[in-house]
Amino acid sequence: MVQAVLKVTSSLDSQRHTRMEVLKEKVEEEEAAEREEAAERAERGEKTKRPMEVRREETTLTQEMLRDLERKLSEIEVSVPEKLLTFTKDTIDTSKLPLSYQSNTLKEEHLLQVADNFSCQYSHLCPDRVPLFLHPLNECEVPKFVSTTIRPTLMPYPELYNWDTCAQFVSDFLSMVPLPDPLKPPLYLYSSTTVLKYQKGNCFDFSTLLCSMLIGAGYDAYCVNGYGLQDLCHMDLTREVCPLTLKPKETVKEEEKAPPKKYAIKPPRDLTSRFEQEQEAKRQEAIKAEEENRRKQEEARLLEQENAKTDPLHGLRVHSWVLVLSGKREVPESFFIDPFTAHSYSTQDDHFLGIESLWNHKNYWVNMQDCWNCCKELVFDLGDPVRWEYLLVGTDKPFLSLTEEEDEGMNDDDDVEKLGKEDEDKSFDMPPSWVEPIEISPEAFETRCPNGKKVIQYKRAKLEKWAPYLNNNGLVCRLTTYEDLECTKTLEVKEWYQHREDMLELKHINKITGLNADYFKPGHPQALRMHSYKSMQPEMDRVMEFYETARLDGLIKREETPKTMTEYYQGRPDFLSYRHVNFGPRVKKLALNSAESNPRPMVKITERFFRNPAKPADEDVAERVFLIAEERIQLRYHCRSDHITANKREFLRRMEVDSKGNKIIMTADMCISFEVEPMEHTKKLLYQYEAMMKLKNEEKLSRHQAWESELEVLEILKLREEEEEAHTLTISIYDTKRNEKSKEYREAMERVLHEEHRRQVEAQLDYLAPFLAQLPPGEKLTRWQAVRLKDECLNDFKQRLIDKANLIQARFEKETQELQKKQQWYQENQVTLTPEDEDLYLSYCSQAMFRIRILEQRLSRHKELAPLKYLALEEKLYKDPRLVELLKVFV
Repeated sequence: MVQAVLKVTSSLDSQRHTRMEVLKEKVEEEEAAEREEAAERAERGEKTKRPMEVRREETTLTQEMLRDLERKLSEIEVSVPEKLLTFTKDTIDTSKLPLSYQSNTLKEEHLLQVADNFSCQYSHLCPDRVPLFLHPLNECEVPKFVSTTIRPTLMPYPELYNWDTCAQFVSDFLSMVPLPDPLKPPLYLYSSTTVLKYQKGNCFDFSTLLCSMLIGAGYDAYCVNGYGLQDLCHMDLTREVCPLTLKPKETVKEEEKAPPKKYAIKPPRDLTSRFEQEQEAKRQEAIKAEEENRRKQEEARLLEQENAKTDPLHGLRVHSWVLVLSGKREVPESFFIDPFTAHSYSTQDDHFLGIESLWNHKNYWVNMQDCWNCCKELVFDLGDPVRWEYLLVGTDKPFLSLTEEEDEGMNDDDDVEKLGKEDEDKSFDMPPSWVEPIEISPEAFETRCPNGKKVIQYKRAKLEKWAPYLNNNGLVCRLTTYEDLECTKTLEVKEWYQHREDMLELKHINKITGLNADYFKPGHPQALRMHSYKSMQPEMDRVMEFYETARLDGLIKREETPKTMTEYYQGRPDFLSYRHVNFGPRVKKLALNSAESNPRPMVKITERFFRNPAKPADEDVAERVFLIAEERIQLRYHCRSDHITANKREFLRRMEVDSKGNKIIMTADMCISFEVEPMEHTKKLLYQYEAMMKLKNEEKLSRHQAWESELEVLEILKLREEEEEAHTLTISIYDTKRNEKSKEYREAMERVLHEEHRRQVEAQLDYLAPFLAQLPPGEKLTRWQAVRLKDECLNDFKQRLIDKANLIQARFEKETQELQKKQQWYQENQVTLTPEDEDLYLSYCSQAMFRIRILEQRLSRHKELAPLKYLALEEKLYKDPRLVELLKVFV
């Protein structure tokens, strides 16, 4: 944005200077021409047409106009926006942060002193190594130890219980901010709550958040401070292949060969030329070798271009990532996670060039191994003090087992006691994390990406992500693949959708062939699974796949071309598996020319059937062909297991009546059949006639079903056009923010409950409600009734005050009598009482006297307040709006 505004500003300045120069040149040319003309006229002694004074005045006016134009142009200012804000301390609001963010406890101060002592010893012993990343400043500029910045948290979302989904969430939710200095760790390490709030952070912020989530989910995870490649540090994926473009490896199942039959017929002899086959194979191999050589040369050229851009800071760029050790959560092998991309790598991957240190929420370890071969030779046994130097003794990692000689030397009790005392002196527990609990709201978890959108550039591909419901059409992800590295020639586009009412899940667009493919989830009104097409116009090339369990006819797939339509079935009661319809040219009609009113004429219908075990194979039709134009019907039956060929029949359809109106009788030449084992009943004309009549009815039914299929295609296309225009999204009834009906219903229920609660409160506070209930409903009060209500209410309140006083007096007398009885018992048994009994007696007397004093105070206070309460109620009754008009006379 800044560069664009600067370009606009520079272009305006250049245009302004150009216009000024052009005007000045014009004025100078005119003055020079005038001077030359005046000199020539003076030589000839002619009078000038215009005096020089007028010329000077015009020149002065022109200069004034120029100055005025320059002044106006100088007043034009283009406001250049300030530099885009980065994630720095100045952009964070620290006024509302808790006290733990703004100061350190005594234990944290002690830990910082231990870390400083450890750092000094490390710098003294390893002067060639860089300083350790131990206690950077937080957002309040308070030094905090890196281990205390990790806050293990188990998120309440089941999607974040595994490491891959956690890493993907962190990668999508945060925006990458590069390190201020690529050669040094950052001076500031912010809390995960701040990083989540602003959705920005560097690699250390990413790793801290991801490590906190993984430890909370039960993984043995660690933050790593090390060195990585330039692409890894800059989150540059332009050299990597997008994972969505990788096709899963298909496992080819070997077909089980049927055992050869004992009396199987030998296959015919192969008469093709072996020499020609060998020559063709050689030619194909040469073509493949040439293509492979061309591909290798192209890859080598691209690799040279990539390697030409060498990184001058190779091996020095600081990067942070997450290490997950094997053991917990059934992790079989340790691996790295890059928090920027959420990709997992082996610990021997070349992307990671070295490790300085790593830490979790309990301890800090320094790598003492040589990283000359990147991280390939590193051993991640954190209990080995030779390979990993720890900061605190109280680590949960076991130490290496001692040898027998060392074990024998440690048998003395004194040595054990000394070692135990040294460990006790050196042991120090890690303070609890100063970071507040990590919380992710459901809205933020659903949004995922900053501002709901994120774009990732891969090698020859671009991946775009959106939050659900951000786009009106339900688009949540789009993958665009390109032919070249510059990403100028688009090959194909894949779009993923969610919450679509039409159940559209994926749209695949091939830009080269122009083929579109729509994939649907179960629940579409027409049970569509996939729709492949080039145009939405009817009678064009298209393929439709269906969920056969959701259709009554068992249709699985329908393929359509301008001249044919093929359908595949499964699970039908008539065992139909295949129907192929050939269409002829449409007959033109003047009135209506639509596909519904003028269907394409059917020329041929081919149908195939599965084997029906309830029928003999000789009578079970495997394929039947209706040659409508030729008026013929061809049948082919299933082949028996002990036969090598099957029965065939062909019926010649003729008109039932001739030209004279005479009924045609079935003749033998109207049925041509081939039977492996002829039977008597199949030769009879009656059997053939009944079979032909049945086939005629089935032909009509097949033609009708084919016509219904055409209408269904038109209906589906019309429905798809309406769905694409509307692209309505479904909203769950539990989504109270987006579901308007649910929101209105909830608000109405809240209003009803609020009104009910208000009525209940009013009924509880209404002192006249019990007395008004005795009167008939809706009756207007009279003066006599008002006086009676007032007297009854006052008498009732007076009686309640008296009853309360009597109740307190009765409890006072009861406590006094019990105390007197206890004192009399004590006088009678004082000699024989034990010290324990005396203590119990004294305790009882103390409690009894306390209760008696309380009751006495309550009674006296009640006697003082009772008259005042009575007078207050009487005043309220006289001021009550229901009685005020009727009791004015008595006031």
